[in-house]
Amino acid sequence: MGPLTALDLVQGPLATTAALLALPAAAFLLIRRWRRGALFPLVAAALAAGIAYGAGEWAMSSGLSTHPLPLPVLGWIAAAAGALLLAAGGIYRGRWLRRVLGPVAAVLVVAAAALQINAYYGFYRTVGDLAGASTADIAPLTAASGEARAAAPQPVPLSGWVPPADMPDHGQVRSARIPGTVSGFTARRAYVYLPPAHAVRRHPALPVLVLVAGQPGSPADWLTAGRLEHVLDAFAAAHRGLAPITVVVDPNGALTANTMCMDSRIAHADTYLATDVPAWIAATLDPATDHTRWAIGGFSFGGTCAMQMAALHPGTFRNALVFSGEAEPALGRSRAATIQQSFGGDTAAFEALTPLHQFKKRHYHHSWAYFAAGAEDAEFTACMHTVAAAAAHAGMTVRAEGIPAVGHSWRVPAAALGPALDWLSGRLALAP
Repeated sequence: MGPLTALDLVQGPLATTAALLALPAAAFLLIRRWRRGALFPLVAAALAAGIAYGAGEWAMSSGLSTHPLPLPVLGWIAAAAGALLLAAGGIYRGRWLRRVLGPVAAVLVVAAAALQINAYYGFYRTVGDLAGASTADIAPLTAASGEARAAAPQPVPLSGWVPPADMPDHGQVRSARIPGTVSGFTARRAYVYLPPAHAVRRHPALPVLVLVAGQPGSPADWLTAGRLEHVLDAFAAAHRGLAPITVVVDPNGALTANTMCMDSRIAHADTYLATDVPAWIAATLDPATDHTRWAIGGFSFGGTCAMQMAALHPGTFRNALVFSGEAEPALGRSRAATIQQSFGGDTAAFEALTPLHQFKKRHYHHSWAYFAAGAEDAEFTACMHTVAAAAAHAGMTVRAEGIPAVGHSWRVPAAALGPALDWLSGRLALAP
């Protein structure tokens, strides 16, 4: 990436400058109005609060979000709306200076609000992430990029693994299309991380990690917001070049779609994840065949999905990494509407596929689950403790962690993935 696309949107000079410029801009919009009477600023503030509330309601009702928008996000939406309203008032009745500078000031406040909302969620880390440049040039997985598999049809045992001098320092990321052969599901492009050890002519049988992004979102979010390559390269550097073969998959098919990772009226997403994806991985990437060394993880919607897969298909996914997951799948605020849309109102059919229901009737003494949530995310921290306790009661080996000073943000998986893999390293046979 060039210097512009590498510009940091979360920290650094751009975010700092935007915040510093927004303060005098907001003061200009407010103070000039207060001098001419308090009524209009008060009306603008009320309207801005209403707009923020409406935005939160729309996000829930449209399915764009399955939980209420956090207060910091609503506050910044209100600030941006208020700035636009005040600027519009200045254009309508103000003098020429206000007509010229008011819109400029509003733009500065809106830009700062957008950067702060983005920083809260940790979504776009750089300009390249926002523009799509960060993932645009990722090459597809081909015979050439997977040549280690053909050179080593029978990988060497991990006990005999000694990293050779020509092993690369970093893993490689490739894109792939994983067909819905059995499910009929049409997924977006997936991404595959192949660790440094996989590039060696004769390599150990490596474990598998399947990852799912949040909703709305796409598999690319794990590479940008989740800093996947950076985290896995750091893990590999500390483990003799060993790390899981990691496949970031798409169970939704579109940016705002929500299949709830279930087989329902919406799609056969469960079959895609539990049948099509593992079959493709086994046939394409030469992974470990022992499914004790397979894991599935995700953030938010993806964390909920990971727990579902581990609960419903423990023979395939013996380990789950649940980052800010929900207590159960959801399409929006109304549980009744969720069940109506996906199962025609059949509550029993829906509940039978939820982890909390499965934990009441099955035992999981051979399964492990790592949970993490932002310490400032009260809703999802409560979900974490509820599901973790139920999983432990059903026999799972469980660990739950809070990430300090973080809300419902991509900073949770970016911070927790490394510790989660460390916790699982012995089980995945990646530690001596």
